[in-house]
Amino acid sequence: MRIKVHCQNRVGILRDILELLVAYGVNVSGGEVGGEHGDAIYLRCPNLINLQFQALVPKFETVAGVFGVKRVGLMPSERRHMELNALLGALEFPVLSIDMGGSIVAANRAAAQLLGVRVDEVPGIPLSRYAEDFDLPQLVRANRSRINGLRVKVKGDIFLADIAPLQSEHEDSEAMAGAVLTLHRADRVGEHIYNVRKQELRGFDSIFQSSRVMAAVVREARRMAPLDAPLLIEGETGTGKELLARACHLASPRGQSPMMALNCAGFSESMAETELFGYGPGAFEGARAEGKLGLLELTSGGTLFLDGVAEMSARLQAKLLRYLQEGCFRRVGSDEEVYLDVRIICATQVDLSELCARGEFRQDLYHRLNVLSLHIPPLRECLDGLAPLVEHFVDQASRQIGCALPRLTPDAMARLSQYHWPGNVRQLENVLFQAVSLCDGKWVKPEHIRLPDYGVRQPLGDFSLEGGLDDMVGRFEKAVLEQLYAAHPSSRLLGKRLGVSHTTVANKLNQYGIGQRQ
Repeated sequence: MRIKVHCQNRVGILRDILELLVAYGVNVSGGEVGGEHGDAIYLRCPNLINLQFQALVPKFETVAGVFGVKRVGLMPSERRHMELNALLGALEFPVLSIDMGGSIVAANRAAAQLLGVRVDEVPGIPLSRYAEDFDLPQLVRANRSRINGLRVKVKGDIFLADIAPLQSEHEDSEAMAGAVLTLHRADRVGEHIYNVRKQELRGFDSIFQSSRVMAAVVREARRMAPLDAPLLIEGETGTGKELLARACHLASPRGQSPMMALNCAGFSESMAETELFGYGPGAFEGARAEGKLGLLELTSGGTLFLDGVAEMSARLQAKLLRYLQEGCFRRVGSDEEVYLDVRIICATQVDLSELCARGEFRQDLYHRLNVLSLHIPPLRECLDGLAPLVEHFVDQASRQIGCALPRLTPDAMARLSQYHWPGNVRQLENVLFQAVSLCDGKWVKPEHIRLPDYGVRQPLGDFSLEGGLDDMVGRFEKAVLEQLYAAHPSSRLLGKRLGVSHTTVANKLNQYGIGQRQ
């Protein structure tokens, strides 16, 4: 058990507290002084049980200068350690702490993967075992200042290294404790710069609003963003639900606080529960001895984004509902109530009301989440704003690839306009990146735009039998040409596919308005 004693900062108060615990046979295995003004003492008491603690509470209050005592889940140093581990673990690039003997002291998960060892095996390994011709301690002693972009070879691959010395307030090199080494793959620096540039536009400014429908959604979102209530965002895959959620967070009073995201569909029930709510010390076999903070605690005061909330298990639904109702929860394997202030924004690809009607989602939770709601339309309903969006993605792709800015031919633009876009804006961005990488000149042509046929509606799926035979044959002919034109975007290619002359196909395409510039 861990306890916090709120007390006066006076000489001898710790001795008086310890004497009381000794009198009751309570062992103290660790302690820390904390609080804003050193007015709290934290003690780790392994053999202290709850009944004994309840009996000791009034005894504590008889000690001069003690104002109160309560149980806590973590010591301050344990919490800092867990937060640091969580932050380092979230970084996608390798980070290592090196001492002045050239040995690795600590590393994040990305660094351990690079070295091919477990994180717990890292301490004590010499950096020279993996880095060629790189004496980091000597470099730190010689420079005594931060170094950025130094080329180093680690396990045969070239990295650009940022080196931050760990130095005490003394200026002599002997006082240096080592350095923190951050590695960036040289072949991905361009991508890193592109991603940084991509984040320059933040909030609602980063959402393209060239379509009238999408502009209306953003206007609604701007009005809802400052309201401190749960928000439910509905939309198909690839429509930008997380982007809209982040924009709402940044435009809210919580915008300067953290925002964390969890994909509910990407974890098993037990893993999702520990990721979201964390777990107490020694909660289960294989758990960390100090426990783990969940995303809710790491997001305290900010916004938590739950993607794919429809995939949440019944157990997690009940636990999330309790938090929304009472503002508190319990970590896995702990009976301590944790009270937090976090705004919840959820996203779903499916209609939650239908799941409620089928008994697959809690109706009370649905009403708690659906206080505010936004629906992002699919790309096929926003084609009036397609041209500026295409121009934007082509410009981004050319910057990332490092090539001249190409333009789309009218036929290529028509090909994009006639596609059904099951992957929406994300698919459009990926298709255009591939097209820019394939084109070898100033023009993106139809053959550079590779679109899969999955999800294409079959021509007879909702075929009308109204009118005479000529009307029905005409409608069928148009449907066939529309579907095949996506894969054969010229009259010659389509004529060869159908076994007729390109003149016949060109006349038919002109008759039905297929392939004409929008």
